[in-house]
Amino acid sequence: MAIWVNKDTRLVVQGITGTEGKFHALGCRDYGTQVVAGVTPGKGGESVEGIPVFDSVEEAREKAGANASVIFVPPPFAADAIMESAAAGIELVVCITEGVPARDMLAVKDFLRDHPTRLVGPNCPGVISPGSAKIGIMPGHIHLEGQVGVISRSGTLTYEAVWQLTNLGLGQSTCVGIGGDPINGTSFIDALAAFKDDPETLGVVLIGEIGGSAEEEAGAWVAKNFNRPVVGFIAGQTAPPGRRMGHAGAIVSGGKGTAVEKMAALEESGIIVVESPADIGKAMQTALAG
Repeated sequence: MAIWVNKDTRLVVQGITGTEGKFHALGCRDYGTQVVAGVTPGKGGESVEGIPVFDSVEEAREKAGANASVIFVPPPFAADAIMESAAAGIELVVCITEGVPARDMLAVKDFLRDHPTRLVGPNCPGVISPGSAKIGIMPGHIHLEGQVGVISRSGTLTYEAVWQLTNLGLGQSTCVGIGGDPINGTSFIDALAAFKDDPETLGVVLIGEIGGSAEEEAGAWVAKNFNRPVVGFIAGQTAPPGRRMGHAGAIVSGGKGTAVEKMAALEESGIIVVESPADIGKAMQTALAG
């Protein structure tokens, strides 16, 4: 099985007429995703290599049956794009856009309280259920259909973990890039809870990084609620305090949110913690064999 994304996913691409939007829309379609529509205001009636373009998400949902959206619009407009999809009743919104202002995301979070839409991102690689569908920018060819879930704040490390798992013959049920921003739509716990409800996900890889407390909270949740093996890795172990490390959420202040603290918290929660990303795949293989 899989979570959130499957063969019934009908995707609308917001910003499909832009360079990135077009490139990745076609990549999703080539992977097997049903890309049923694109949206660019003012360009309704056009098409992108056979994909119809509409002026609004509401129209794409009504005329093309879209139930999921992926967003490739510039940062100043991303929040409005998310809320437009939610207002149209889209069930899953994946925002790839990096650099969305935190103030805008606060408005989005408030808006989504009154809507059942699940938001993944922003600043994320997306979601893929290997063999079924992908929404986002991840390289589909490195994935293998299987029974290991992956949740990560880092896109690059997601690909590293997936490549190791695939080479060991350990396929993935769904891989979720939750993004590295401090204010995002889907948390580690949200994804863990979904994997808990999927009986065919036998283990989960959790990739965190310095800054914030999301990893500690996820560890506490796992200790109380999750009885399948979880392998964890924390990026940024050599980062100096107070230094931003790429992701907006990856900053340590006041001695909190360090890699050491996070690794200790995960271990105390019963999570198998590896010190090097090179050991993620082997750790999961050992855990599942045991």
